[in-house]
Amino acid sequence: MSDILLVALNARYHHTSFALRYLKANLGDLEERCQLLEFTLEERALDCVEKILLHQPKLVGFSVYIWNTTQTLEIVRILRKVQPDLPIVVGGPEVSYEWDQQEIVRLADYLITHEGEVALRNLATQILDGQPPQQKIHAGGQPPIEQIALPYRLYSDHDLQHRVVYVEASRGCPFRCEFCLSSLDKLVRYFPLDTLLRELETLLQRGARQFKFIDRTFNLRLEVSQTLLNFFLERYTPDLFVHFEMVPDRFPEELRQLVAKFPPGAVQFEIGIQSFDPDVQKAISRRQDMPKLEDNLLYLREHTGVHIHADLIVGLPGETQEQFQKGFDRLVQLNPQEIQVGILKRLRGTPILRHDQDYAMVYSDSPPYEVLSTSAIPFLQMLEMKRFARFWEAVANRGRFPRILPILLSNSPFQNFLDYTRWALPRLKTTRDMPHLKLAEMIFNYLIEERKLDLLTTAEAMLLDFTEDGKRHPPGFLYERSEIPREMLKPAKSLKPASALPERQARHLAAAQK
Repeated sequence: MSDILLVALNARYHHTSFALRYLKANLGDLEERCQLLEFTLEERALDCVEKILLHQPKLVGFSVYIWNTTQTLEIVRILRKVQPDLPIVVGGPEVSYEWDQQEIVRLADYLITHEGEVALRNLATQILDGQPPQQKIHAGGQPPIEQIALPYRLYSDHDLQHRVVYVEASRGCPFRCEFCLSSLDKLVRYFPLDTLLRELETLLQRGARQFKFIDRTFNLRLEVSQTLLNFFLERYTPDLFVHFEMVPDRFPEELRQLVAKFPPGAVQFEIGIQSFDPDVQKAISRRQDMPKLEDNLLYLREHTGVHIHADLIVGLPGETQEQFQKGFDRLVQLNPQEIQVGILKRLRGTPILRHDQDYAMVYSDSPPYEVLSTSAIPFLQMLEMKRFARFWEAVANRGRFPRILPILLSNSPFQNFLDYTRWALPRLKTTRDMPHLKLAEMIFNYLIEERKLDLLTTAEAMLLDFTEDGKRHPPGFLYERSEIPREMLKPAKSLKPASALPERQARHLAAAQK
C-alpha cells in the first residue's frame, strides 16, 4: 500500500524514469508515503491498472512523454472507469503545452505543467490533508535549482547494475532551435557542482559504471565541462561509459586535450547537427559554425577514442531530399560511428508550427507526430526516407557490418544506401523486424546480384563481419554458394571478447581496433 503512487511507462526495461525519482525525492515529509511504479510500453494496460490498484493509492500521478502518451491514456481511461474517485495527476513535457486539446488532461483531475518537483509536493499535501484544490491546472514553472533535491539515492542497486543511470548537471538551453522544447527555456541553470560531484561519487561507489547526462549543452560552460571530465578521468575503470550531448561547434583546446586522455570507448558524444544547409538552419533559428563543427568532428575521430553519435533530421522546413543527401554524404565523410537519421516531430509547444503554411508542413495527428509531407518532400518520398532511416539504424548504427558497409556505400553513400533499401524492401516485406542473419543475407545478395561485385571478396568481408560479431560459425547462406571454397568457411577460432561497454558501442570499438 502507498498513499502516493507515481507511474511511468518506459520505452524499454533498461531505461529508468528520471522524472519519477526527482518527484519523489522532492516530496519532503511525504516521500515515505510514496512509491514508484515503472512499466514498459509492451505491457497491457489492464495489467498495469491491476498493479496500480493493488497498491491502494490515495493519489496516482503519471509522467507523460511523447513516447508513452498513447499507452498512458489507455491506462487513465480504465482507471477513470473502474475507480472514478481516485485522484489522478498528469505532468510531463507532452501535457505541459497545448493541454486543452488532450483527452488525457480532460480525464485527469489535475495537471502540473513544466517542472513539477515543488508543485506536486504542494498538490499532494492538499489532497492527502483532505483539502483538494478546486483548480485543475497547476504551473510548475522553474523553481530555484538549488532548492531541488537530487534524486540519485533513489536508484536501486538493481538499477545501477542493469539499467540506464540518467544524470544532469544543468537544465535549459541557450539556443532557439524551433523543433526542440528546450528552445522555450530562457536560460541555463546549473546544479551546485560540489553537490553533484558528491552524488556521482556515491553512485560510483555503489557500482554505477554507465552514466547518461541529459544536459542539452554539456560543453556550454568550460569550467563545468572540465570538472566533470576530470572527475571521470580520475576514476576511470575499463567498464566506465559516460554519455554527453555536446554543442558541435564549441570545443576549445582545453576540452580537446582532456577528452583525448580517455581510453577508446569510455566517452560518447551525441552531436546534433540536424542540417548542413545554411538556409534551412536559418529557417529554424539554428546557429551553427559549420567549419568549426567539421574541424571538431575530424579532431574527435582522428585524435580521440570518443564514440560519436551524430544527428540529422529529415523533413525540416524547405529542405529537399537532395539537400539532405548532400548533408548526409558530407557527414559520412566525417566518419562518426553512428548517424541518427531522425524524422522531424512536431512537439507540442515548439515554434516549428510557424512554418506550417509557408512550407506546407503536414504532421501526423498521432504520437510521435512525425512530419508526413512538406513542400520540399512529398508524402511518398517521406515514407521512403522513413524506411531509409530504419534500414540505416539496423544496418549501419548497430556496428555489425564494419567491412561490408563501406562496400555498400562506396562513392555515393546516400544514393547507394537508398538504392539498397528500395531493393530490399519487397524482399523483407517489413522494416519493423530485421534480424541480423536476414540482413546479412540480403546485403550479400544485393552486392553480388545487383551491384555485380566480386563474390569471394564480398564473401570474405561478410565472413569477417559475421564471425567477429560473436558468431562462431559462418552464416548458412554462404555455404549455399558452391563458388566459395570450403576452407574459407571454417568456424572462427574464438568469439569476440566480451565488453562492459554498451553493445553497439562495443562493436564499433572492436571494429576500430582491428
